[in-house]
Amino acid sequence: MTIVIKDNLFYIHTKKSSLIIEERNGDLLLKHLGRKVESYHFSNTVFEKDHAFSGNPAAANRNYSYDTQRQVFGVHGFGDFRTPSLILQHDNNDLTQFKFKKAKIIKGIVKAQGLPNPHTEETAETLALILEDDLAKLRMIIYYTAYDDSSTLSTFIRFENLSDQPVVLHRALSAMFDLPASNYDVLTLQGAYAREKTVRRHRLEQGFFKVSSNRGASGHAQTPSLILTEHDSNESYGEALALQLIYSGNFQAFIQKNQLNEVRLGIGLNDDNFSWELRAGECFETPVALITYASEGLTDLTQESQEFIKDHIIPKNFAAQERPILINNWEATYFDFNRSKLLKLADEASNLGIELFVLDDGWFGNRFDDNRALGDWFVNEEKLGGSLKDFIKEIHAKGLKFGLWFEPEMVSIDSELYRLHPDWAIQTDKREHTYSRNQLVLNLANPDVVAYVKTVIDDILTENEIDYVKWDYNRNITNIGNGKTYLETQMQSHAYMLGLYDIVSYLTEKHHRILFESCSGGGGRNDLGMMRYFPQVWSSDNTDAIARLPIQYGSSYLYPVISMGAHVSAVPNHQMGRKTPLETRGHVAMMGNLGYELDLTDLSEKERRIIADQVAHYKKIRSVVQFGALYRLINPDAHSNEVAVQYKYDNQVLVTYVRLLSTIEEMETTLKLKDLDEEASYILKETGQEFSGAELMYAGLTVDMPQGDYLSKQYYFIKK
Repeated sequence: MTIVIKDNLFYIHTKKSSLIIEERNGDLLLKHLGRKVESYHFSNTVFEKDHAFSGNPAAANRNYSYDTQRQVFGVHGFGDFRTPSLILQHDNNDLTQFKFKKAKIIKGIVKAQGLPNPHTEETAETLALILEDDLAKLRMIIYYTAYDDSSTLSTFIRFENLSDQPVVLHRALSAMFDLPASNYDVLTLQGAYAREKTVRRHRLEQGFFKVSSNRGASGHAQTPSLILTEHDSNESYGEALALQLIYSGNFQAFIQKNQLNEVRLGIGLNDDNFSWELRAGECFETPVALITYASEGLTDLTQESQEFIKDHIIPKNFAAQERPILINNWEATYFDFNRSKLLKLADEASNLGIELFVLDDGWFGNRFDDNRALGDWFVNEEKLGGSLKDFIKEIHAKGLKFGLWFEPEMVSIDSELYRLHPDWAIQTDKREHTYSRNQLVLNLANPDVVAYVKTVIDDILTENEIDYVKWDYNRNITNIGNGKTYLETQMQSHAYMLGLYDIVSYLTEKHHRILFESCSGGGGRNDLGMMRYFPQVWSSDNTDAIARLPIQYGSSYLYPVISMGAHVSAVPNHQMGRKTPLETRGHVAMMGNLGYELDLTDLSEKERRIIADQVAHYKKIRSVVQFGALYRLINPDAHSNEVAVQYKYDNQVLVTYVRLLSTIEEMETTLKLKDLDEEASYILKETGQEFSGAELMYAGLTVDMPQGDYLSKQYYFIKK
């Protein structure tokens, strides 16, 4: 059984971990979160003593304080001086004391309404812990779901207003845990535009560490996740715990180390631009959070997280479906294209074995640059040389699938839509607009806007044989204020996300055969909320192969490789100006879902042959990369001149090695592969050489590289 209630203890078991909660006098106390424990006898209980300046809920017991007990939610005002996980305003104060009433075990998953949830699984089991504040007449239900095939839990909280007066949520985190003092590090995925998902590792000291976004999206510079790990952990050693939020808007994730060196973790909605009114009888549900535990290092954590996301987050019909090799016309043409130019590009793609042609920005309305026409989702037949339907037929006739770019959440001032509905843009009354890329954001908190976006995109997808959609979001939200009251304005950011999830849920369910890719100026919204509906993410606008190494490393730290688009682009690279050999550009893009973003009609014959060989080779190794277990052999940190990654799937093993700069008078690198069968033989496809698994793991594979910068090598083994 995954969930057990025994006396006053609640056991929530996963494949390799346990969460154990004690109920004591109505309080819920965290006893254990970590490696699996089937039977608990209070071995690590908090020794209760009168700590200086601790608040005590009972005058007769000075040894029991909320400030020293380990909890699963935190309230303020009753002696717990750590950061609270919830703040609810009622009457003339925001003090709440939720006390346990009862627990229920539910078969399957309980869903947070209107929000992305893990897939429904009959084998899953959910524990509902029901608490109430009798004075404030509020109910809180904490849901924990365990999955028998994973070491990941999911959780969210439901708040119910049982009173006859409105209450206001000012903070509503999805998950919070207090853990014992230890020597910890915290890992986050941060960065900036064009260098997303940078892995940052910090020693955890006394104080408060937080990553967050108030941009209206999760953002290029931060990811709604954090990892707590032992200080001396590495890829193959040490315990690690990841919190992730299945949400795409404003979030916060924090770790607080208090004066007693105990640690509190929390993740959920950002307090910035957030308050939520609950009228009498209404409820509110937080976004779902994931808790993933690993006991054998950071690679173990990566594999646990990647497998859960493939099994329970990515739409099921795409989770095990190989991704097509694509050509995107953006860096080949930008806005300057016509039918003839596009068809020549498609001809070259077809000849090279590429499988999908993607028409990017510029095909609609009066769209000749990025200053106009967003919102006018009707085909510019003059520019396209005819109807979209006829153009798609020509692409399909060449043996290529067809994809189309949209940016449905935006509007340009110079557009028919804005002239008709200027009030549909997010704006503040009597204030001038704030622009980004000369565009505004549509107010998806408005049901009329949601209905429009649904209809106009649905019509295009219904009337045309489209195989793939790239859904872009190229600016962040400013000037929040469409509401008539301050409170309505504070509800707008989260209401926007509910509107967005309504749209994408509707479109992806109705058009379930279409492969949707999420983009936000690259990786500005590369999160589990979007991934729940869109199986693929454009992880960065930066297509430079060398710059991509840390971006792809960070993207695959928690997210599966099959979700990550990666393209070969021209040299000098359009973002970095770097010249990287075509072979290396191919090897780096093959670390994800291979695509091309360059003018195929402007290549030499040698370059065409190299790309044709890359495409043919990737078709052979595609399943290894997209479905295989990932092992990081050498990481692209600030001190590394090389990167190496291994993938293993069934009887196949792929190793990709990249060296940045030439070295002299240094010995060649030896790579020790991971998790092979010691007794088995592995054949290197390129040469036919035979190696034992033990040899490759323990003696290692020496990389033979010529002189030169930005060079790479790939090794593809088949288990004999």
